Amino acid sequence: MPDRQPRYKRILLKLSGEAGVGGDKFGIDPATLDTVCEEIAQVTAAGVQICLVVGGGNIFRGAVLAESGMERASADYMGMLATVMNALALQASLEKKGVYTRVQSAIPMEAVCERYIRRRALRHLEKGRVVIFAAGLGAPYFTTDSAAALRAAEMGCDALFKGTSVDGVYTADPKKDPDAKRYETLSYMDVLSKDLRVMDTSAVSLMRDNSIPIVVFSIRERGNLLKVLTGEGVFTTIA
Repeated sequence: MPDRQPRYKRILLKLSGEAGVGGDKFGIDPATLDTVCEEIAQVTAAGVQICLVVGGGNIFRGAVLAESGMERASADYMGMLATVMNALALQASLEKKGVYTRVQSAIPMEAVCERYIRRRALRHLEKGRVVIFAAGLGAPYFTTDSAAALRAAEMGCDALFKGTSVDGVYTADPKKDPDAKRYETLSYMDVLSKDLRVMDTSAVSLMRDNSIPIVVFSIRERGNLLKVLTGEGVFTTIA
């Protein structure tokens, strides 16, 4: 455990399907899943309340199918169902590590998870349980970024953490441009005006309106989530 105390009491962790569960592959990668759940377990052990929103791109991308001619609403609903599969996988892995977890879906499916109810989710967090929000917002035309921003505001989170495969926000894609520079801090307007594509513009605007900082960091480095929470890791803060 780090010497410094976590800077935030309650956070929402936003993961893409690839970074959080798939490991840049199709389907669910057990090694990636285990690594992410170990990060979350460390955070809960430090007393931080954490909720999650995970994407479904490792299983299905609704936007891609919509571009090929499928009705957008149907494609988006299929993408939402993919996020439920990822959420259940995260829940199973976390509970193997002794972390009590609840999955709440914006699309009711009581046979496998709870229906999203804000006050119930808050109660779970207060009891130290991890809450995973699945199925986006339960409506087409909204991304999981928008869902993460809304849930962070509803849960009264101190910050929204976005776990990616890179350690912050750069002037260009660091995997393609070796001269790309990492930002230490950015304002919400910097992200919007420079079109940095950290998250959807609607999600960034909602965070700005509610004064919730966005912390972008690499979820791939072991122990990094807890380091960033204590201010010791490498990350970019948008506030």
